[in-house]
Amino acid sequence: MIVVSAANSGNDANVLDRREPLAVLAAHNVLQRYRIDPSRVYVGGFSGGSRVALRLALGYPDLFHAALLNAGSDPIGDAQIPLPPVPLFHQFQESTRLVYLTGKNDNEHLDQDARSRRSMQDWCVFDVAIKTMPWIGHEAADPTEFDRALTALTGDRREADKLGGCRAHIETQLAAQLREVEDLIANNKSEQARAALSKIDARYGGLAAPRSIELAEKIDPADAGRRARRD
Repeated sequence: MIVVSAANSGNDANVLDRREPLAVLAAHNVLQRYRIDPSRVYVGGFSGGSRVALRLALGYPDLFHAALLNAGSDPIGDAQIPLPPVPLFHQFQESTRLVYLTGKNDNEHLDQDARSRRSMQDWCVFDVAIKTMPWIGHEAADPTEFDRALTALTGDRREADKLGGCRAHIETQLAAQLREVEDLIANNKSEQARAALSKIDARYGGLAAPRSIELAEKIDPADAGRRARRD
């Protein structure tokens, strides 16, 4: 096992400018230097680092195939952690395992984990394992618990049979909401269409593209350009 940890990348460091790029660069460098199975490259962290690890797993499922979330997590599919485009999100659903590892007495982060896992269920992310560390508060995993979590990272895939139906449900909901925006545009209700499209963007993120961009262009060509660059 090869473990890489970045220096000067704690909670005070900028996530987009430093913490995420360092993790991606570390994985790339290790893959270049050593004979490693690419499907066994994982990301993890403690507390704030765990929350960054979740963002990395969601954004780079082609690089990180599992995430160890030690006492820190967030829901996905909102303005804070928007969903990536369809191909990446499908890969995340299909091939990424999430292991939640939190102290039994760490009530705040256990609650965060529960909210995060509910969002995973809502977004058809089923390959999730839950590990609780007895008699521990907000502390990093000790060697025994870390080993237990590593074992969970490599277990058999969970509930893959539910994925197709769950995806179809999301696609049906999204299509209906996009049609509502189309109807508003057709009836010259630009402000209502813009508000409805903004809600779709906040919830579905990259899953709504490119149709959301096309609709935005009909409402406001300048706004569509900004949206396209962001997605």
